[in-house]
Amino acid sequence: MKKFPILILLGIIPVLLSGCYKSLPVTEFKTKNVIIVVMDGARYTETWGDVGHPFIPNLANRIAPAGVVLTDFRNLGTTVTVPGHAGILTGRNSTISNDGLQSPEYPTIFQEWLDQSGNPSQFCQIISSKDKIAALATCQMLQWKLKKKPQTNCGVNGKGVGSGYREDEETLQVAMDKLLNERPNLTLISFKQPDEIAHAADWPGYLEKIKEVDSLIGKVWDFINTDPYYKGTTTLIVTNDHGRHEGSNDGDFVNHGDQCEGCTHLMFFAAGPDFKADYSSSEPRDQRDVAATVAYLMGFTMPDSQGNVMNELFLSGGPDLQ
Repeated sequence: MKKFPILILLGIIPVLLSGCYKSLPVTEFKTKNVIIVVMDGARYTETWGDVGHPFIPNLANRIAPAGVVLTDFRNLGTTVTVPGHAGILTGRNSTISNDGLQSPEYPTIFQEWLDQSGNPSQFCQIISSKDKIAALATCQMLQWKLKKKPQTNCGVNGKGVGSGYREDEETLQVAMDKLLNERPNLTLISFKQPDEIAHAADWPGYLEKIKEVDSLIGKVWDFINTDPYYKGTTTLIVTNDHGRHEGSNDGDFVNHGDQCEGCTHLMFFAAGPDFKADYSSSEPRDQRDVAATVAYLMGFTMPDSQGNVMNELFLSGGPDLQ
């Protein structure tokens, strides 16, 4: 039996491998990248719901004129950190544990985009101050276990679950390095400080940490609007995983986890080349709608999502507006 010349085999292999990739449809949108920033544990009453917005000056004064604010955005699931993040990324309310030892029940936008685009894992990044957010890199469904996962850099030295929490300033530096050198198309950046210090019953500290994270968000905004790769092609979404119990420095704000107004009512802001500018909407929305909207923008599908595309964000072209 004749053997194929090695050069012929080398020519065939790339063709076979290329057939494994699934090309995404070309969308009409300018958005090619999405960055989701989560400010962990800040209530609506200290962000968009605070008259004058003293603790989010970057978001309210510098950034909001470029995008859309939703005033009735909610966590309708479990109002703690890991399930809250999972709701944003999967489009389903999640019941997983909050210790990082359980992955979401369903695939996230990261796994769906990687699977449907065929792109390498480096183009999806999960970057978080809290180590336990690394659990969101995969899901519990068996058919997804061997599929590509996003890269993670969570907790101390980016080592993930069990490594402990790191400071938000370090998380920002990691995120900037990843954006500059690896050029991800889908990125989650999660900052911990408001939630962590509120659990320590430090009301002035809680307010100050909201302001500090707002400053970090301002730096992300400035980067994506000046970097040649991201400028004009990037949508930024800013929200929370959960709020806090109602009340102020009387102690009620320390914890969270139920369905009270303080725990469920969150901030939501989005800006990008396909979204309206200087616009506000009171349309009721919740975390599940984020995944559906991101998928629609980026040209992939979320079959297991229960969310809806937020048509009110778009200049035109929402699925119900065509």
